[in-house]
Amino acid sequence: MNKPDLLIHTAFKLFYQHGIHAVGINQILQESGVAKKTLYHHFSSKEALVEAVLIYQDQVFMDWLTSRMMASGEGKAAVLALFDALDDWFHDRVEVLSPFKGCFFVKANGEFSDHIVNGLCQRHKQNITSFVQAHLVGCVSELDLADVAQSISVLKEGAIAQAYVSGDLDAAKRAKAMAVTLLG
Repeated sequence: MNKPDLLIHTAFKLFYQHGIHAVGINQILQESGVAKKTLYHHFSSKEALVEAVLIYQDQVFMDWLTSRMMASGEGKAAVLALFDALDDWFHDRVEVLSPFKGCFFVKANGEFSDHIVNGLCQRHKQNITSFVQAHLVGCVSELDLADVAQSISVLKEGAIAQAYVSGDLDAAKRAKAMAVTLLG
């Protein structure tokens, strides 16, 4: 693994576990075994590293979710597969994602205010809603398309929050049942 990727992977692991502001550069350097000079050669600041981590994690999550949804076909089957994928994540059955500790983007967004991090987190959430909406074309009326996609996203977010905050690891199954009702 090259040095920038090693720094990104290490920073993500620490940020996800402890929070962005709670983790210092020295901790990332110690854990990764990378020299400070090398870090600053690749990233101008901790903020630049945080941005790289968010972009990286967005790609990892979207690739995983896309493959899971596409494996189930198109339309409603793909949308419902989103909840099966979440269930696997909640139960730590997903090798490409870290063991479940809630949504990294919600956690990161909560640590910043009026910052580029907030925009990256919003973009991640919007990308998922848009992806869901694309799968709903032909399944729901054009007039309802955006609202139904947003409702599915709310169910997804609620399941993640319920699983993390309340320890309800079956939240994705309940959210899927609600999605089935919503989709008819």
